[in-house]
Amino acid sequence: MHTAVNDPEHGFCRDCLTPQPNAAPRCARCGSPRLVRHPELYRLHLAHIDCDAFYAAVEKRDNPALKDRPVIVGGGKRGVVSTACYIARINGVRSAMPMFKALEACPEAVVIKPDMEKYARVGREVRAMMQDLTPLVEPISIDEAFLDLAGTERLHGMPPAIVLARFEKRLEREIGITASVGLSYCKFLAKVASDFRKPRGFSVIGEAEAHDFLAMQPVTLIWGVGKAFAATLERDGIRTIGQLQKMEQAELMRRYGSMGNRLYHLSRGRDERVVSADRDTKSVSAETTFDQDFGKMDDLVPVLRALSEKVSARLKKAGLAGRTVVLKLKSNDFRIRTRNRQLEDPTRLADRIFSTGLELLRREIDGTKYRLLGIGVSDLCDAGKADPPDLVDTRSHKRALAEGAIDALRDKFGRGAVETGYTFGRGHRGKPARPGEDDEPDVRHPWERI
Repeated sequence: MHTAVNDPEHGFCRDCLTPQPNAAPRCARCGSPRLVRHPELYRLHLAHIDCDAFYAAVEKRDNPALKDRPVIVGGGKRGVVSTACYIARINGVRSAMPMFKALEACPEAVVIKPDMEKYARVGREVRAMMQDLTPLVEPISIDEAFLDLAGTERLHGMPPAIVLARFEKRLEREIGITASVGLSYCKFLAKVASDFRKPRGFSVIGEAEAHDFLAMQPVTLIWGVGKAFAATLERDGIRTIGQLQKMEQAELMRRYGSMGNRLYHLSRGRDERVVSADRDTKSVSAETTFDQDFGKMDDLVPVLRALSEKVSARLKKAGLAGRTVVLKLKSNDFRIRTRNRQLEDPTRLADRIFSTGLELLRREIDGTKYRLLGIGVSDLCDAGKADPPDLVDTRSHKRALAEGAIDALRDKFGRGAVETGYTFGRGHRGKPARPGEDDEPDVRHPWERI
């Protein structure tokens, strides 16, 4: 059944929030064309908010001279694009694109190395603003989250749709970045809606229209259907969600297992997942992409040590520890290797993370050259369970005490106050040494900043 999405009895202006009494293309009060109309607009309460080109938006906010220029946030020529502003995207730049390809597509782009501490700080400000709307905020990443505003109309004195529009205005006014909102009755379609009209979008998908809307969409719209699985469906002659809607659940599960069950339900707009504010962190990791390929221990070990220290610092700050150490490598032909080892006890110590990662790394030194190295820990738990005394390795307690002393000095005097022999003279935390930064300014190593 066709849904009259421009029903004149429903709608408001996103700029002045004035209700719209007719189907005119512009606001009756302020003249803005940014109107929202939908017959289910005031009944829906589940939203997905996604900040627009977040890293690039923060950089443009902090440097107004970049406002009308294409901006790419990412590594050097050997790195990849983390975020591209919409001007750069018009020129063909995409997230995760190798930097050399991005610069071929948009040679006039301004390339900025990521400042993750700054982005995390802004992300926390955005999150706090979301939590002013509802306690049910489920973060998906640093710049996006699901929100459930059911039952908040009495608190705010207005329906969720208008609350979300006010949030967009407040975000622009107080933080200086923009976001896009998707409003629907389930998480799947709220996420789909938020991608519709970026940047500064506000899209609605109601329950009455969901089946017909989905029927026209490609299968890749469904969460979990990536390139490989889409190719499998293509070989089976399935290209659209409408084709999935005509198939029985048993047939889909016979062909595709548990993924078939997901295809059956999501293709029909059925998603029973709830917004959970208690999502736990699953892992803590750090990685870096090199300016040139490396395959020798002498080059890789200092970077592994620096990354291990960074992971350890994050764990300690969050009050977490992990039982499984994971090593990640990407070869010069872009193949990814991951190796892991489970420890007897959880750890948050840089020394244990590094030594375990070192054992894993030695096994991968086989002549292959690598363009990326990463280390992380998973199977997280409370830090109170971490690093009990080792009756076999009696020196481990002394190393733990020494690391605690190093942490105290770094907290007081900065991260560069103390370095281990693995990284000393190599550029603090793995970044290329610059004159005045290290005792040996002539020592240069071509790995990216960690």
